[in-house]
Amino acid sequence: MAGTVVAVVGPTAAGKSALSIALAHALGGEVVNADSMQLYRGMDIGTAKLTPAEREGVPHHLLDIWEVTEPASVAEYQRLARAAVDDILARGRVPLLVGGSGLYVRAVLERFEFPGTDAALRERLERELAEAGPAPLYARLRAVDPAAAEGILPGNGRRIVRALEVIELTGAPFAASLPEPTPYYRSVQIGVDLDTGLLDERIATRVDRMWADGLVAETRELLGRGLAEGRTASRALGYQQVLRLFAGELTEAQAHDETVRATRRFVRRQRSWFRRDPRVQWLDSSRSDVIEAALGVLPAAAR
Repeated sequence: MAGTVVAVVGPTAAGKSALSIALAHALGGEVVNADSMQLYRGMDIGTAKLTPAEREGVPHHLLDIWEVTEPASVAEYQRLARAAVDDILARGRVPLLVGGSGLYVRAVLERFEFPGTDAALRERLERELAEAGPAPLYARLRAVDPAAAEGILPGNGRRIVRALEVIELTGAPFAASLPEPTPYYRSVQIGVDLDTGLLDERIATRVDRMWADGLVAETRELLGRGLAEGRTASRALGYQQVLRLFAGELTEAQAHDETVRATRRFVRRQRSWFRRDPRVQWLDSSRSDVIEAALGVLPAAAR
């Protein structure tokens, strides 16, 4: 496994964290976070961030690096993640890239240059977003690039703006700006998933636990640190629904139920993203021997 990055990917609540801890112990590994919302300090309950105790002594990198007011930057994440991976490899350890943010995983594992930006164009699109919300911009994206729209949540104004910006700058579909996969690291990608019905139940249980653990109080505390002004963090599942509760748009029961529904929708999109990649080797995380199965695919895939 020397010199190989092991990526553990798949939809929310499918069991990535548990498998990554087990693999880290078995391989002498360290985890590099590839969950875009776990990059934010204080967003713990709503992102199911492992506590220090739950990490079982396994070093974790790129957790809690940004304030909630910081807009996400995949290019900056790429720089930081590759630095962490290179450091882990240099020490003879195994990097485990773990998360469900597909673009972040690709940005680390592949030779991936990001299209440029135009300040005036970005400002115009963001002004439209602020004035009219994401719906008309999303409708425009669906009209000019249906494939790109399929991979972006209709409420994710930041990503919609970026897609439209790239389309206007390049004159090509947003998907065309994504390169053909060319490896940057030697890697193995393990996908974990569950039967849809079982995963839906697990999502509902996770949201129940988030509420019981204090998601509403956590969101209120983050408001004092600028969460509502954070273009990326404020859109995180769970937090955006609680912000709507605070705004009087939803009751607490409605915020809870909408978090469950929105997470299930998000899971479908995650599956669509990762299932398109034939390099991902899929395992059912409910099987009793999932750790042994994951270890079993590594030697053959890494040769």
